[in-house]
Amino acid sequence: MRLGTIRRFSRVLFFFLGLGIVLLFMPWTQNVFMQGNLTTLEPETRPQEIQSVIEGKIDHWYVREGMLVQKGDTIARISEIKDQYWDPFLLERTEEQLQAKHNSTKAYQNKIDALERQIAALRQNLKLKTQQTRRKIEQIHYKLSTDSAAIEAARTDYSNFKAQYERGGELYKQNLISKTELESRQNKMQSAMAKLNKAENDFAISQNEFLISEVELNTIEAEYLEKIFKIQSEIQTAVSDLSKVNEELSKLNNAYSNYVIRAGNYFILAPQDGQIVRIHRAGLGENVKAGEALASITPEVHDMAVAFYIQAVDLPLFEIGRSVRIQFDGWPSVVFSGWPGTSFGTFGGTVKVIDNNISPNGRYRILVSPSENTEKWPELLAIGGGAKGYALLKDVPVWYELWRRLNGFPPEFYRIEDSEKGNIK
Repeated sequence: MRLGTIRRFSRVLFFFLGLGIVLLFMPWTQNVFMQGNLTTLEPETRPQEIQSVIEGKIDHWYVREGMLVQKGDTIARISEIKDQYWDPFLLERTEEQLQAKHNSTKAYQNKIDALERQIAALRQNLKLKTQQTRRKIEQIHYKLSTDSAAIEAARTDYSNFKAQYERGGELYKQNLISKTELESRQNKMQSAMAKLNKAENDFAISQNEFLISEVELNTIEAEYLEKIFKIQSEIQTAVSDLSKVNEELSKLNNAYSNYVIRAGNYFILAPQDGQIVRIHRAGLGENVKAGEALASITPEVHDMAVAFYIQAVDLPLFEIGRSVRIQFDGWPSVVFSGWPGTSFGTFGGTVKVIDNNISPNGRYRILVSPSENTEKWPELLAIGGGAKGYALLKDVPVWYELWRRLNGFPPEFYRIEDSEKGNIK
């Protein structure tokens, strides 16, 4: 009896010993355990605060916690608390000021246009007057030439008649001509002298007219230029006034646009589709500051991901595309970390993002998204839920894993490109 018991015990012992030896040579998938929570790859779909752009007083709430809203739905309405915006007709009065400034700009512009037309008319009149005076000067100059020729002719006649009279006087003394003939020659000489005097007087008058015309030409140019310069000065003054009005108009336009935008901010709108999860300022009549959060909204999530935090020593083991098995809080699962194929209730993931900057908790963050061609993640997952992950590394025998852990050696890992080429050993 005792010998049979020993034999049976020996057989059981050798069986478990052989089973243990077999288990030591079975493959073991090295892994890195990590914890995290659910988030999204798209930053705009993460939970966010709905803030008030301006300061004001809460007048009415249009939503309650847990309500689903769409983009553009009204969340709340606030009213003004600054006295400079209390006027209910602020926009209308600002529009009246804008219209008055527009009228002022038109008036100044019309004045500038009228003055420019006056300058154009004065320049045209100056041109005509100048041309007229210059033609007059040309005519006087031509008359001077004629009068000068007339003087020369009158001097020649006078010289001739004077010579005839003098010869007639000699002949009269010699009784060769009569006294009547002598007197006739005297009369002709005096008549020639009178013509010479008249020609000289006409020439002097023409010279005087020529000088007067030149002075008149200079006077005309000076008078018209003085008028033009005066009007140009008025134009510069009008342009300066117009610039000031345009500056005031620009300020009014800016103020009006600010008033319109501010009036649109009285209604707090939902930035996107989602669910109102919390209202921070529930009371009516409470004052809120600019940038203060009124409520929290959880947008609809399309690209779910898990944010895991790993130690710095494990960071070299990770790269984009590494496989991860995930266990979500609230979903039943049985996990064998070394044999992911035998685990139940875990889901596949792929590393999409690796932060190179350390997080405030002293660890590095990685983002894991659902793997393609694997089981879909549960549809009821919520942002912020917890999750555990196992980053799958290299397959090694069980005895090697035990030996590594006893000696405190780091796990071995493979590169994604080596996996794709079939070079993993």
